[in-house]
Amino acid sequence: MKAAPAAQKRLLDLAELDSVVDRLAHRRRTLPELAEIDELSAKVARLATQVIAAETEAGDLAREQAKAEADVDAVRVRAERDQKRLDSGQVSSPKDLASLQSEIASLHRRQSDLEEVVLEIMERREAADAQATKLSAERDELATTRGGAEDRRDAAFAEIDKEAGEAKGKRATITADIPADLLALYDKLRDQFGVGAAMLQGGRCLGCRTSLSIAEINRIKAASHEEVIRCEECRRILVRTPESGL
Repeated sequence: MKAAPAAQKRLLDLAELDSVVDRLAHRRRTLPELAEIDELSAKVARLATQVIAAETEAGDLAREQAKAEADVDAVRVRAERDQKRLDSGQVSSPKDLASLQSEIASLHRRQSDLEEVVLEIMERREAADAQATKLSAERDELATTRGGAEDRRDAAFAEIDKEAGEAKGKRATITADIPADLLALYDKLRDQFGVGAAMLQGGRCLGCRTSLSIAEINRIKAASHEEVIRCEECRRILVRTPESGL
């Protein structure tokens, strides 16, 4: 392949610009905010699950408390009804009277036991409500922190994308000076090796940092300036300049 020396030298400008684009892309992929957002999102998700569990427990306890309170009310109503019968003097038989008094005493004990159950459930419910409130606050605080990280990420993305856009605009200007076949070869090598062209400086390829053999240097010296030279070691395009030492 042949190309004008000026066109070949433009490959160095293109390679430098492409390295800028690559660095920007790497910076975009590895922003510290991305890892921070992932970590915070995982924590928010875990807390959201814990909040649901705490709220579910609180809801179950609320229903359990309502049932226990209903049982207390039922026992209280029955005890009050029996007490009214006792106080009215309607029961005259000693046996029935003793039975009624025993039942009232039993109902009072049952009411007291049920009230203890209600208090125990209320304490558990209050603890579950407090836990749900605490976890919700932690979740919301982390979500706010994540929002701040997302704002910083978006600002960094905007800056990087602006710089990348400017670099790509300059790239279009440079590629206009390079023949299509040479550009195609450069792009192919860039896809393979990350860098498609490198300067030959002092008998050394700056792409792979390898010093060329005497035979290779003599071959390059004998080649025309239009000949597109490739590095024997890394196969990148070698661009000759006054610094090549040939």
